[in-house]
Amino acid sequence: MAGANLKYGFQVEVPLAYEAAVALTRDALAARGFGVLTEIDVRATMKKKLDADFRPYVILGACNPPLAHRALTAELPIGLLLPCNVVVHAGDEPGTSVVAVLDPVALLGLTGRPDMEPMAAEVRALLQQVLAQVRETAAAPQPSLKGS
Repeated sequence: MAGANLKYGFQVEVPLAYEAAVALTRDALAARGFGVLTEIDVRATMKKKLDADFRPYVILGACNPPLAHRALTAELPIGLLLPCNVVVHAGDEPGTSVVAVLDPVALLGLTGRPDMEPMAAEVRALLQQVLAQVRETAAAPQPSLKGS
């Protein structure tokens, strides 16, 4: 998977404006069975609570219902580790954005339960597919509209 690896997640930078990157990320999540349960507009929150300016930045709480059900059935308090956080923010260069996902293997490792590892790996694979779809779609040539 191309993109920067973090100790706690994965990210890719794409040549898209922020709004387009958010929309593309939502589409890629939906294509892999994730719904967005929560949305935190970090920029608006920083402005409202601290009167601080911040780059466009959203935290999406993504949930894949069948996988969440399996996790909650295995260990009820695991809801403390849900949903999967997905971040989209404006990049350092104009017209770029960064999309990042939490690594469920790192997160579910906190449980100390080896039986959770296969499920965590399954969620990791799906989230990496989300990043790959975002990266590949953003890199694809866009059709030009010709005047009539």
